[in-house]
Amino acid sequence: MKNIYTDERNVQILVSLLKQYGIKRIIASPGTTNITFVECLQSDPFFEVFSSVDERSAAYMACGMAAESGEPVVLSCTGATASRNYLPGLTEAFYRKLPVLAVTSTQHPGRIGRNVPQVMDRRSPLNDVCVYSFQSRSIASADDRLECELCTNEALLELTRHGGGPVHIDLVTTYSDGFSADGLPVARKIDRIFPGDALPSLEGKRVEVFVGAHRPWSEKLAAAVDSFCATYGAAVLCDQTSNYRGAYRVLAALVSKQECGQIACNHADVIVYIGDISGAYLNLPACEVWRVNPDGRIREPFGTLRYVFEMNEQEFFESYAAKVDSVATFNVSDEWNAADASLRERMPEFPFSNIWCAEQMAPRLPENSVLHLGILNTLRSWNFFETPDSVSCFCNTGGFGIDGCVSTLIGASLASPEKLFFGVVGDLACFYDLNSMGNRHVGSNLRIMLINNGVGTEFKNYSHKAAQFGEDADAFMAARGHFGAQSPDLMHHYAEDLGFEYLSASNKEEFASVVDRFTDSEMHDRPLLLEVFTDSQAESDALKAVSQIEVDVKHAAKAAIKGALGDKGVSAVKKLLGR
Repeated sequence: MKNIYTDERNVQILVSLLKQYGIKRIIASPGTTNITFVECLQSDPFFEVFSSVDERSAAYMACGMAAESGEPVVLSCTGATASRNYLPGLTEAFYRKLPVLAVTSTQHPGRIGRNVPQVMDRRSPLNDVCVYSFQSRSIASADDRLECELCTNEALLELTRHGGGPVHIDLVTTYSDGFSADGLPVARKIDRIFPGDALPSLEGKRVEVFVGAHRPWSEKLAAAVDSFCATYGAAVLCDQTSNYRGAYRVLAALVSKQECGQIACNHADVIVYIGDISGAYLNLPACEVWRVNPDGRIREPFGTLRYVFEMNEQEFFESYAAKVDSVATFNVSDEWNAADASLRERMPEFPFSNIWCAEQMAPRLPENSVLHLGILNTLRSWNFFETPDSVSCFCNTGGFGIDGCVSTLIGASLASPEKLFFGVVGDLACFYDLNSMGNRHVGSNLRIMLINNGVGTEFKNYSHKAAQFGEDADAFMAARGHFGAQSPDLMHHYAEDLGFEYLSASNKEEFASVVDRFTDSEMHDRPLLLEVFTDSQAESDALKAVSQIEVDVKHAAKAAIKGALGDKGVSAVKKLLGR
């Protein structure tokens, strides 16, 4: 029989990954909704397909087959109540940790609960019938395809992870009649590596380590990373929340954010990804990404994840360093640092803004102090400028909300009263969390810099989608005019009434007159608030200036066209050109 595959791309991805994972045994029950899936299986000689009219029996057959062979077995059924009859067998598989994959084909999820015949709601399985479940929806975009690949990989990996167990995929079909695809597109396979497994090779590869938000480092972990970098010539790309301060640190934002020119050093064969969510939004092209984390989960901010190493970071770096006896004769960090230095030599004078304040204050922070940054605009601004090596930095990038920046800072300052804690927040974030400043436990080791531009300035930045609406974005998108509309008195009185020392600055000269007091390394007798009044246009101009230091003709032309046409216009031109 000739290999015939459906044109439904979510089905293609599942079939491709089943083959790559070596899962070949299928027990299919009759129906219409699973025809596109079953046809792919029965026409491909890789698969060994069995038939069972009774889904209840099929599930138990899969239990016996999986237990005897020690390999995963796939079930396929149609819509209506077919999947309900899998429950007894899947319950058996759950408590025996048998790798049974139940693929329940279904119609479009929008038909659930609409009195459409044969449509069941399978989105919430019982707690003890599977270890993982997801709905594989029809693919209409690149994001849909990415989600489908990631979730399908995760589903197949869970069949055998931590002892294994049954897995459920609710496979959406469009009942396509297109079976003309005589070749199966190869979906991206993601492998999970455990301690003791054979390690994939890094020989001859250009390697970078990217560190997302990270807790304070142990000396052993830092030494393991340094040894790894020396061995493979790797750089450690950081933002302020990475908290790595070793010899191979690169504060990567300035280089990676250049939007009118691609810096030559910014490419990698492999990025080793550690840590948690980064709020830096760095542009870091890589052929492959290797995630290292004890949770072993598939986390994919890059789009090219290839391996997940379910092990602690120190074990990973020590294991790889031990694989090679020699030391690299070059290091990628040298290229990054040279590119960074070149950009700083050409860095313009910024207008009075969060970025300018960060440039002035970052090197002045006292040794062994702690810095907490508000999300997005403040974090971005401070990621362009290096702080002293002994300074640790944190930001609420987990939930990424503006609602608790100050409270988090205060909580940290109470845990270590012997340290100075600095916080930088915008006005919306500060007023959102304003009550925290009135907490009676606030100590004298707390210093807050409030960047008050009277608006959600992120929405006013030249590169933000709301910027196209100009002043029309102010009232509701950017929330201009709340909280006293940059009143010079509101925070002044509030802070002093709560026992804070209050300072303010509305221009560079005034800032220069107070910055030394704010960053004084001596503990004061009370907490301190520095309110800095800036303008949203100056904030946008500063961001544009720092993002366009490097300019080449090709990228500048693209940026100009996109700026003139907008995203929709660019898409329309591409369609006309057939691209």
